[in-house]
This record gives sequence, C-alpha cells and structure tokens, in this order.
Amino acid sequence: MKKAFIIFITVLSAYNVYGQNAENHYYDGLFKYKLLEDYRGAIAAFNKAIEINPEYAIAYKSRGGAKSMLEDYRGAIADFNKAIEINPNDTAAYFNRGFIKRVLKDYRGAIADFNKAIELNPNDEAAYYERGIPKFNLEDYRGAIADFNKAIELDPNDTDNYQARGRTKHKLGDYKGAIADFNKAIELYPKYADAYIYRGLAKHKLGQKDSACLDFSKAGELGDENAYNLIKEICN
Repeated sequence: MKKAFIIFITVLSAYNVYGQNAENHYYDGLFKYKLLEDYRGAIAAFNKAIEINPEYAIAYKSRGGAKSMLEDYRGAIADFNKAIEINPNDTAAYFNRGFIKRVLKDYRGAIADFNKAIELNPNDEAAYYERGIPKFNLEDYRGAIADFNKAIELDPNDTDNYQARGRTKHKLGDYKGAIADFNKAIELYPKYADAYIYRGLAKHKLGQKDSACLDFSKAGELGDENAYNLIKEICN
C-alpha cells in the first residue's frame, strides 16, 4: 500500500562538486531524517549544508521533506520551489510539491505538478495515482479513472490503485465495477478495512444487504470504527 507521503531522495557520490563540508552536513541531515525521524535535527543539518552551498538542490528538496513531516507545508513548498529553480528537471521535487498542494486543497496546482512529473517520467505509477486524487476531488471522475487505469497498468499489484478506482466508479454509479475493484484490493491485501467498507456500500446500492453487512462486520473486526455505525444504520 502507498504511504501517506512519498519522499524521493537522490544519493550523491562521495566526491560531488558541492564540497565535502556541505555534503557531510547533508548526510548528517539525511541520517536524522530517514533513520532517526529527528526532523528538526535534520532541518538544522540541511540548513548548514545550504549555508555552505546555496545551490545545493537536493538539500532544499530533503529539507522540504522534513518540513512536510512537521506539517510546515508552506515552508516545504518554498524548499521544493527552490529545488526546482536550481534543477527544473527534478521529477521528485514536482511530485512532492504536488502532494503538498493536494494536502492544502490546491487541487489544480497539484495536477499541474503531477503533469510535470509525468512529463519527465511517463512511467511513474505513483504520479498517475496521485494526479487521480485531485481529479476525484474536483469531481472529474472519468479523468481520475483514466489515471488510476494507467497506474494499474504500470503496477497491477498496488492495492490503493484498485481502491481509488473502485471509489470513483462508485461515484459514477458503476457499482458492479466498483465491487470488482474492491475485490481485487482485498485479494491483494485481505486486511484492507476501507475496501470492505466501500465494497459493502456498493453491495448495499445493489440491494445485497446481507453481503454488505458482512463486509461492514469484517471492516469492524479489522478496526474501522465507522463500520459499526453503518451496521446500526443499514443492517439493524
């Protein structure tokens, strides 16, 4: 399954042109960020790397990632902006900036960034999935399905792609198609509580009350608190 946020880090060689001191601070920050989850410490180290070399693009990108983990989204966007200014072909910077824009509900801005990420890397499965989400939020359901279709083509084993496409089909009233997608998501990840919830809702729309209620029960068993509200509302 996909994580709530995806950060791409490009590892520099030990002898890059930015100089050993800046690089040492960068790797100190990377260690704190990725291994210790010490995001404030990581930011301090990236600050030092940038102070030594203000054109250190990857340090801005990594600092943006650390800021995002602290929910400093505006600061993260500023860092991704700088990384893109230095390196306009940095696919990950566009991807990460698009993700933050989506969190901030700037859906059109997010789509523009994912467009650029896909332009730079047409085989980036995650970028198609992520572009589909703001399209869904803008009620461009057919456009979202097209993106989820492409994501599934590129990675047929990612449960979130099927879950997202199933929810979109549900919005369009294609309940049988939605159920097929939720079936696949559950096949790939049998503990996917959310997939049971939405499959149950689709079954309910088709008049399959008993089967829907069993799905809600399974979701509750897996820890979804909303499942029992649905059981009270629909099943009892």
